[in-house]
Amino acid sequence: MDKNDITKTLDRLVETSKDGEFGFQTCAEHAKDPALRQSFLTRAADCRQAASELQSVIRTLGGTPEDGGTASGAMHRGWVAVKGTLAGYTDLALLEEAERGEDVALGAYRKALKEDLPADIRMLVQRQADGAQRNHDQIRALRDQARTMKA
Repeated sequence: MDKNDITKTLDRLVETSKDGEFGFQTCAEHAKDPALRQSFLTRAADCRQAASELQSVIRTLGGTPEDGGTASGAMHRGWVAVKGTLAGYTDLALLEEAERGEDVALGAYRKALKEDLPADIRMLVQRQADGAQRNHDQIRALRDQARTMKA
């Protein structure tokens, strides 16, 4: 795998991380529960840190990293706003949408890990994929808890 291919793969992960950051930030802005709001803000910061790490590697490889999210991520954020308006920005609706966003992130990381990445970059991507899995699992647990409280 040449540097250009590695850079393209990492750029896709930067975009995914930025999508996560923006998505979690949007959810935090509308969350009613202060603890949930803080959880979303923490996840947004984690995604921002992941993007920064990836951008640094891209620069080291001589590339110019992406600094924004994807078009589908922008649509996702727009969908969060529309769904929130229709659902009254319930915490449960925000958690369901956040989980869907994390499903997309996990898919992006799994795809990247199928690439023939250099060992040091693979370790970074694997660490971030593990973090995305933890985010997903925590969001799912919060979603399940919210569903139980709603019932």
